[in-house]
Amino acid sequence: MTHPYKSLPDSAFWSRDVAGVAPEAVNPAMAAQIRIGPGDAVATAGSCFAQHIGGMLQAIGFHHLVTEPAHPLFTPEQAREYGYGLFSARYGNIYTARQLLQLLRRAYGEFHPAEDCWGEGGTWIDPFRPRIQPGGFASRRELELDRARHLAAVRRMVEELDVLVFTLGLTEAWLSREDGAVFTLCPGVAGGAFDPSRHVFHNFSEAEVVADMTACIAALRQRNPKARVILTVSPVPLAATARADMHVLVASFQAKSMLVAAAAKLAQTLPSVAYFPAYEIIMSRAFDAGSYFGPDRRSVTGAGVAHVMRVFAAAFAGLDAPPPPPAPAAPDQAGMSQIEALMQAHCDEAALDPG
Repeated sequence: MTHPYKSLPDSAFWSRDVAGVAPEAVNPAMAAQIRIGPGDAVATAGSCFAQHIGGMLQAIGFHHLVTEPAHPLFTPEQAREYGYGLFSARYGNIYTARQLLQLLRRAYGEFHPAEDCWGEGGTWIDPFRPRIQPGGFASRRELELDRARHLAAVRRMVEELDVLVFTLGLTEAWLSREDGAVFTLCPGVAGGAFDPSRHVFHNFSEAEVVADMTACIAALRQRNPKARVILTVSPVPLAATARADMHVLVASFQAKSMLVAAAAKLAQTLPSVAYFPAYEIIMSRAFDAGSYFGPDRRSVTGAGVAHVMRVFAAAFAGLDAPPPPPAPAAPDQAGMSQIEALMQAHCDEAALDPG
């Protein structure tokens, strides 16, 4: 008997390419339509998980484009504390497609949010980078000068990049009722004051994510026609949901499902856009005893990050994925505290649940 399944490769069958291989060797990335070479300028942006892409590129000798570097007198620790080098520019976490679109429009003077600064207690906070400056800015003037430098760096990134790797993280966001500006965090969490008459919760649909990312890519290619785009979805669950009628676990799975579907559709319909299954690689360990999540069931372990980066390098850079390293020993309590502190410091969303 013959049927269509007879001619399919092993990758089409769960028993052969998931259950039939070592968990750390699962590789769901199919033939990539985009290739990254050592000379390509690769820009990174997105959720907390996107921070790993830049480090991986540097580790394999490729070019992570950084247009907003730290002052030469900063130590590496100070640079990270102030958000330099985590991404291509100092924009902190960009969780939603609408945030990225807003950033591109602000960088080119096409959108000027009405609520553009929060002044409180003698310090000033940037509503769109609320945790980028520890302790806040000393004056509104200092904030505005830093913002001008930042947006200039974003313009340089847009015009110089060859590839943008963007990691979608959330569908939930808080918007300004006045002009639709989207905030990184709910006002009142890391600056500003929440006012229900001025701020409104919004959960982006799959269609909205597709529309916003389509507009992002169009805006990017208007200034840089050669730009290629790789989309991923962060495997890190929501730290908290604003929906009191829904458990955070359900909210997380719904959000990630919509983001995966939206990213896949964009890759299928737009030229020079690829989807990389980082989310799926991490979630694949849900089917065996070796979870890629830490004790908090949210932070991705070093082994999980390494697995994703190996597959990414093989799929897009053409590098043979090296054999997985031996499983590290479980960190002691002090080590786990350091990991959690790092997550708190560089993941804006963690501020929603500081306890």
